[in-house]
Amino acid sequence: MCLGVPGRIVRWIDRDPTFAKAVVEFAGVSRDVHMACVPDATVGQYVIVHAGIAICVLDESEAHKTLAAFKMLEEVDDEIPQ
Repeated sequence: MCLGVPGRIVRWIDRDPTFAKAVVEFAGVSRDVHMACVPDATVGQYVIVHAGIAICVLDESEAHKTLAAFKMLEEVDDEIPQ
């Protein structure tokens, strides 16, 4: 199973077509992400990231819906006895 996670682009590091890289924030945690698949993405936009690679740009409202669903799943998991 693969999981892509929405993150917000904070800043570009390198815009080289092959080695493009940007800092992307996930719930307050920043990571360097490979951006060659989304070279036209801009700071402030959300991207779906899988295995350290941004694979598509995501509409902000859809990103918020997905993040809310992840939050809900986290809360449900907290309620399950271990």
